[in-house]
Amino acid sequence: MDLDFVQLGDTGLQTSEIQFGTWRFGKETEEGNLEIDEPRAHELLDAYADHGGRFIDTADVYGGGTCEEWIGDWLADRDREAYTIASKIYWQIREGDPNSRGTNRKNVRHRIDALLDRLGTDYVDVLYIHRWDDETSAREMMKTLNGLVEDGRVHYLGTSTLVPNEWKVAKANQIAREEGWEPFTVAQPRYNLVDREIEGGYLDMADDYGLAVCPWSPLGQGFLTGKYSRDEGLTGESRAAESSRFREAYLTDENFDVLDELRTVADEVDATIAQTAIAYHMAHEGITAPIVGARTVDQLEENLGAAEVDLSAEQVERLREAKGGPYSDI
Repeated sequence: MDLDFVQLGDTGLQTSEIQFGTWRFGKETEEGNLEIDEPRAHELLDAYADHGGRFIDTADVYGGGTCEEWIGDWLADRDREAYTIASKIYWQIREGDPNSRGTNRKNVRHRIDALLDRLGTDYVDVLYIHRWDDETSAREMMKTLNGLVEDGRVHYLGTSTLVPNEWKVAKANQIAREEGWEPFTVAQPRYNLVDREIEGGYLDMADDYGLAVCPWSPLGQGFLTGKYSRDEGLTGESRAAESSRFREAYLTDENFDVLDELRTVADEVDATIAQTAIAYHMAHEGITAPIVGARTVDQLEENLGAAEVDLSAEQVERLREAKGGPYSDI
């Protein structure tokens, strides 16, 4: 099974229909262990590439920068031009230095040079702002980012997460249009069958500006894999109940109703629950390509198998209506 390509919004760039997220590379657990070390990271990248995957998503803070270094080491033995690499900037990187965060010109220019060095490449295909910086004017930010595109260090600009403040993206893009600068052309919000905040205004904004929409967390932090039971989840017996934030956000009656319908549809199409949850994104007209992660090659290959799952319009509608929402153009 090889992944197909889809167009990345209005950019003209072709992207893999499922993107690979690397946020666990080099991430330390509370016990001080690595969720994914470098050999495992390279195994996962190999598996993704072997299935035709060409879009790799990272950030300069993942693993404290080691994630980008590992990706760069892996790319060194491959054709860089064959891959689309996306990274992100925003979070503070030096304690006590407020200028080492956000999208001010000083920070952006320093961060792009550092991340390119770690990746061992002259450019990134997509540069996201990881969050919105209310302390830097939209005009300064867009002018600075435009300079990175003009000098060839960045090909396209993206914005990550910014929900529900989609008007900020619209404002920035309007400034860019008026000045003849590069606008945001890719959006990376959270979205899945139980996290539905982008439906309506955000997706309408993305469509109006021709933004590709590449959501993260298509499996709802693991909830939509089916590993949590209603009885254990609602009574607090599930291991996930150790996190009150997770319990309040995901282990609810209405979300288990969604999971029940997802399980039913998965049985109908002879796919796993996780594959069916990802396939929902691929059937959604407003979504360009979901971003999936994995701890093991088996998990990754299961997730990539979603590309072979065909959902009918009736099945998609049932999944959408299991929780309900204002957006129905699917």
